[in-house]
Amino acid sequence: MKGKNNIAIGFLSMGFFMAFGFLLIYLRDFAPGKEEWVNSYSFGKHFETRLAHVHGNLFAFLNILIGYLLIRFNDKLKHVTTISWLALIGLLMPLGILSEVYLGLPPVLVLVGAIAMTISVVWLGIAFFNLKNIK
Repeated sequence: MKGKNNIAIGFLSMGFFMAFGFLLIYLRDFAPGKEEWVNSYSFGKHFETRLAHVHGNLFAFLNILIGYLLIRFNDKLKHVTTISWLALIGLLMPLGILSEVYLGLPPVLVLVGAIAMTISVVWLGIAFFNLKNIK
């Protein structure tokens, strides 16, 4: 069933990035040195981790939506497997941001994930645009 993994991994990813949001709240409100964290709101690690949190939840939601649509219209759409995999690969974008911040890795995963998610969304849009009969 094409799309099932998108839904499952989408919900799991959303849970992870929601929990990561609690960490961000802790760092902002309760952690020792919270003033330094708050003062770096629009740059540095604080900004980057907020980007990962927001994009992680967005890309997780997109995987849930894409997965549902791929299951629902599996027999009417072309390239379902490719679209599914591209959406899943898209989750590398927010994970890549975190790997940059915490591991010092280069932004390759960010670029790969962003490009893959964009292609999957556009490809699915074109597939639906070309769809003849929806029932």
